[in-house]
Amino acid sequence: MDDVVSRALAIVEESFITSSGPGGQNVNKVATAVQLRLNVFALRLSPPVFNRLKAAAGSRLTSKGEIVLTARNYRTQEANRDDARARLSALLEDAQKEPKTRKKSRLNRVGKEKRIKAKKNRGTIKAGRGKVQF
Repeated sequence: MDDVVSRALAIVEESFITSSGPGGQNVNKVATAVQLRLNVFALRLSPPVFNRLKAAAGSRLTSKGEIVLTARNYRTQEANRDDARARLSALLEDAQKEPKTRKKSRLNRVGKEKRIKAKKNRGTIKAGRGKVQF
């Protein structure tokens, strides 16, 4: 798991862009926002992991197979870089985890009888709510 993350952080391309929104001179002059680009095909992931990563990335995955993450929450480049790298590693780690298969639950005879009895009881309560006959 850490192998894929370390490979990804080694081949990721960083570019710094100006942030949007309020902030005055700092936002207009300093390129503090970080944009990470990672070519997913360079990671050579197995097909199930690739499909999970594709689903997790959503619209952040381009048609060329690049994941584009933009971090602009903080005022400094270093903090935004750390945030973007942390988000990328979390995304890759989530894709590595294989989801648990759901096992069909089985209800025993006593449980079935209890459920049917509760349904019948609820039905009689609702049936008693009809119009009152005088």
